[in-house]
Amino acid sequence: MLRWSYSSVFQLYSLLSLVITRSTLARPLVRQIRSSHEFDRLVEKHATTTGLPVIADFYSDGCGPCRQIAPVFQQLAKETGQDNAVFVKINTQAVPDLAGRFGIRSIPTFIFFHNGVKVDVLNGASGQALQQYISGVVSKSRRDNVLITPETLERYYKEVDPSKTKDDIEKVYFKCADMNKKHNPKRQCHGSAALNLSRGLKKKYNKSVDTTVRFTEEDRKPAADKKQKEEEAKEKGKGGDAASSNKPNLHLATKEELLEEIEKRLEAETEAMEEELGEEDFAEFEHSYSPGDFPERVTIIGGGPAGMSAAIYAARAGLRPVVVAPPLGGQLQGKGVDVENYPGLANVTGPEVVAAMRDQAASFGAVFECEEVIKIDSSVRPFKVHTNSSVIETHAIVVATGAQSNWLNIPGEYEMRGGGVSSCAVCDGAAFYQKDVIVIGGGDTAMEEALVLARTSKSVTVVHRRNEFRASKVLAQRVIEHPSIKIKWNSVVTKIIGEKVVSDTSDDGEADAMDLDQEKMYVTGVLLSNVESGEETVLPTSAVFVAIGHTPATSFLKGIVEFDEEHTGYIKTIGRSTKTSVPGIFAAGDVSDAIYRQAVTSAGSGAAAALDAERWLSEEGLGNEQAEFEAELLAELMADGIDKDSAMGYNVYDDAGGRMEGLKESARVEL
Repeated sequence: MLRWSYSSVFQLYSLLSLVITRSTLARPLVRQIRSSHEFDRLVEKHATTTGLPVIADFYSDGCGPCRQIAPVFQQLAKETGQDNAVFVKINTQAVPDLAGRFGIRSIPTFIFFHNGVKVDVLNGASGQALQQYISGVVSKSRRDNVLITPETLERYYKEVDPSKTKDDIEKVYFKCADMNKKHNPKRQCHGSAALNLSRGLKKKYNKSVDTTVRFTEEDRKPAADKKQKEEEAKEKGKGGDAASSNKPNLHLATKEELLEEIEKRLEAETEAMEEELGEEDFAEFEHSYSPGDFPERVTIIGGGPAGMSAAIYAARAGLRPVVVAPPLGGQLQGKGVDVENYPGLANVTGPEVVAAMRDQAASFGAVFECEEVIKIDSSVRPFKVHTNSSVIETHAIVVATGAQSNWLNIPGEYEMRGGGVSSCAVCDGAAFYQKDVIVIGGGDTAMEEALVLARTSKSVTVVHRRNEFRASKVLAQRVIEHPSIKIKWNSVVTKIIGEKVVSDTSDDGEADAMDLDQEKMYVTGVLLSNVESGEETVLPTSAVFVAIGHTPATSFLKGIVEFDEEHTGYIKTIGRSTKTSVPGIFAAGDVSDAIYRQAVTSAGSGAAAALDAERWLSEEGLGNEQAEFEAELLAELMADGIDKDSAMGYNVYDDAGGRMEGLKESARVEL
């Protein structure tokens, strides 16, 4: 009978668990671009070696619509497949030269590249439109994946028009090749130019020229898949005997051979992942959520101060919380000015605060699912949290989704979102450098937006319907005294005025790239109405920033929890706790706070929600089911593999080389 020591069983079980966990992970489908040089190399690579289109999402960390569309972009990348398109994200604040090169006026903006050339642009956060544009560029890449060789064209002319000389044929061929100006080092006749040539020749000679596939399906596959196939081919080439001699026969393997093989495979897989992802991507991937066989104990919905605070407290309590939210969310993320009212913080912006909170939560064991929650099923236990692409089973839920921007709902507002109408100065303000802009509102949000815009805009006009601001005295005074900011008291915007502009879908300004169907409305002014006199005036402007407050993002909880009757949209909590009307669901931050709505109070309620959730789990007897299962499995393994004599004679120090002196100091190294 094969005898196993306690440490061997535990070591084998740990390695097997790691293998299973690793096998459920997949490398990210969306690549983060960090420099213009990296982007140029990527576009050139796929224009010359794969033929895949490149779909770029221009965003910023503080952009609300960007966070909303992020999980949709990720899901569409998954559905499209890596052998059909390359998906990248470009932070306009981190790589401003790319945003300037492509004339990004608002975000999110999606630009579609094919054969190294910009072929389409989509402004705004419409998932349905994005899906249509992606399908269009993928179809175009498939359709244009053709090549006409000089030899093929020469044979064609010999058949249909023998009078053509070699020089004549070369002129035709290179005229076609030169229509692809970018990324065509071999001067090939390919793509739409080859298709147009084929159609023209058929019309003239009543016969098409033969075309060949430029990039094979193998060319279009990710590098990792190609490498795997190459290795498999090498193994086959070695022959059955040679291959089998290099690998252990696992069903006959000894304990040592099993452990050695598992470690070898883990090491190879880790190296391959790190090489594919890069150090920074791998670090982020390391904290991503991966579904397990057991329900989660706590799932936190929201990525602002309330959600991050709850994640930190829950993680420190050993609950391994899952944070479900688009990357770096929360209203604090949109604070372009320094955060001055959060104790202990100075000279830091909102995005920096949220990023630090996220890193802290991750360091204690929190994991992140960068998706948007669609609905919660509270009719079953454990709860089911439905996102755009997954379903998470969980015993407890902390809702910390914050609030969404309010809109005016006036003519021109919806039509010109992405064309000068925005709710985020941090997101879109840089696109209106040295231009006149307007901010609508009178609260803290409006003051902060105006101060952010005053740094880069030619002038800022704040439009407020009263004769005094509702904002804090400090912020209001800064706005009033700022030399670049004007104020229109007792006024409201009744209409946003704009004009249509035909989009240029080419980055090199070629006239034939103008798409007359790509007309878009851009802001040119607003119609102001004085609330006292009723007088109407037109105020010219290049952009309108709406900052009139927020509404709690709680629509997905309608019919599940009770809401505050006095404050529409806010979740009702029990007493001074964060408990809702549904046991196991807790509310933190702006979703339940209709009075204070501050980052520091949100963080406090997030901590309270985590503590309430922890106590509730203990009261309900809901512990760590995975750990309990592992303990039972380990006990069974030891019972099957260890007899009484070997169990009594086992000494833990034997596996440390028999050394006992100084073991406390060096145990981590030796074990």
